[in-house]
Amino acid sequence: MPDINDPAPDFTLPRDGGGTVTLSELRGTPVVLFFYPKDNTPGCTKESIGFSSEMPAFEAAGAKVFGISKDSVKKHDNFVEKHALTTPLLSDAEGTTCEDYGVWKEKKMYGKTFWGIERSTFLIGADGMIKQVWPKVKVDGHVDEVLAAVRAL
Repeated sequence: MPDINDPAPDFTLPRDGGGTVTLSELRGTPVVLFFYPKDNTPGCTKESIGFSSEMPAFEAAGAKVFGISKDSVKKHDNFVEKHALTTPLLSDAEGTTCEDYGVWKEKKMYGKTFWGIERSTFLIGADGMIKQVWPKVKVDGHVDEVLAAVRAL
């Protein structure tokens, strides 16, 4: 997992609604990347709604926010429509970006072991360097904590 003061791994990923997002093209702007396991699951829905509800505050602070999972663009489009999300969602169907950011991990639930995305958030400064990392995110209060970190940049 990249750490504070490491350069953020670059990527180009398709987004909900069409088009792509390339991280290096956002240089000059702080960027929040929140990696989440799966569209339409309780924690992921709550987190995505939380970031969406605070999008005006992130924009006022000059930051861009993107959610990333391995779900397809079509699933993202359905998720966005179902919950009226305003946060752009990026599809890392191949998992390369998840691996580059170290969030693709072996997980355990109900005694079963499997691979999946560990809910994690990265704050990338305008210079392209990682400023803060939140591994193993607990959803409650997380959006406010990230927003405070953005404002403190």
